Amino acid sequence: MLFSGIFNLPLWGPIVVALILTHVTIAAVTIYLHRSQCHRALVLHPIASHFFRFWLWLTTGMITRQWIAVHRKHHAKSETIEDPHSPQILGIRRVLWGGMLLYTKEAKNTATLNRYGGGAPSDWVERHLYSAFPGLGIVLLPIINIALFGLLPGMLVYGIQMAWIPFLAAGVINGMGHYYGYRSYACNDASRNIVPWGILIGGEELHNNHHAFVTSAKLSTKWYEFDIGWMYIRALALCGLAKVRRIAPRPRFVPGKSVCDFDTLQAIITHRYEVLMKYNLTVKSAYAEDCGQTNAPPRYKGRVRESVDTLDAMENDLSALWESRAATREELLQHLRNWCQRAETSAIAPLQRFARELRCYG
Repeated sequence: MLFSGIFNLPLWGPIVVALILTHVTIAAVTIYLHRSQCHRALVLHPIASHFFRFWLWLTTGMITRQWIAVHRKHHAKSETIEDPHSPQILGIRRVLWGGMLLYTKEAKNTATLNRYGGGAPSDWVERHLYSAFPGLGIVLLPIINIALFGLLPGMLVYGIQMAWIPFLAAGVINGMGHYYGYRSYACNDASRNIVPWGILIGGEELHNNHHAFVTSAKLSTKWYEFDIGWMYIRALALCGLAKVRRIAPRPRFVPGKSVCDFDTLQAIITHRYEVLMKYNLTVKSAYAEDCGQTNAPPRYKGRVRESVDTLDAMENDLSALWESRAATREELLQHLRNWCQRAETSAIAPLQRFARELRCYG
C-alpha cells in the first residue's frame, strides 16, 4: 500500500522521476522566468508560457512578478548593500544555504515590486489563481505524487522537488555564481561562470556570461561552453513555440585595420567587458610576468612602478569610452584614437600590441 500508485516504480524509479521533474522546473525557471519574462530575450507562445506558469505554480509556488522584481534589482544593485543576495556583502554561507530565505524576504518588499516588477502577467488566471493562491500548488503536488507513485515514492519525489530550486537556483547560482568560477568578461560585479557546461541548472551556471550580455537568450559564448537551456529554446523555436529576440553579439575583427572608425568604437563599447578582460590578461599580466624580477636595482623598480601606474591610468581612460554620458560619438572616437596613439608610443610592449589589436575591432 505504501508503494502502490498508478505507476509502480522500481526501487531506483523515484530518483529518476524526481530528476526529470526537477529538470522541467529548472527549464521553466531559466526559459520562462529568467530569459523571457525578466530580460525579454525571447517571446514564448501562449501554450509554452502558460505551461511554464502552471508548472512553476504547482512545483514552487513562485509568483512571476516577485521573481522578476527581485532578479532585476539584483542586476541594478549588484554587490551593493541593496543587492538582495550578494555573497560579497552577505557572505557565501548565508547565500548558499539561505538563498531562498533572502529571496522570500525581498519578494515581500513592496518598493521592489513596484519599481522592478513591471510587465509581469496580470490576466485572470494570474490574479485569481497563481498570485491569489501561490501555496495551493505545492499543497496539491504531494497528493498528485502519492496518487501517481504511492506514498513513500511520492513523498521522496516531493521532497527532492521542494529542495531542488531553493538550493540550486537561490543558493548555488546566487551564491557560487558570484563567488567561485572563471570570468570571461570584466563586468562591474563579481559574477562568475561556475562551470563551462550548463546542464544541471539549465545553463544558469554561465552566470558571468549572463551579466555581460543581460538580454541574450543564449548564455554560452565560447566554443567550449554548453547551455542546455539554449538547446531547449531552439527546440521550442523550431516548433513555433518561441521566438528569439536577442543573443550575445560576436566580435568581428578586420585584420590589418590601421585606423579606428565608428565601427571600431561601437564594437569596443558593445564588447567592453571582453575588452577589459583582455586588457587585464594580455597587458597587465604580460607586463607583470616580464617585470617579475626580485633583484632589480632601485632605479629599475622605480620605472616598473611608473609603468604600472601608467597601465592603471590607461585602463581608466579606456573605460571612459563607455562610461561617458555627455560626449558625442565624434568626441568618443577622437578619445579612442588618442588612446591608441598614446599606447603605441609608450615603452610598454604588451600595451603597444594591445592597441594594434584594438584597432581591428569592427
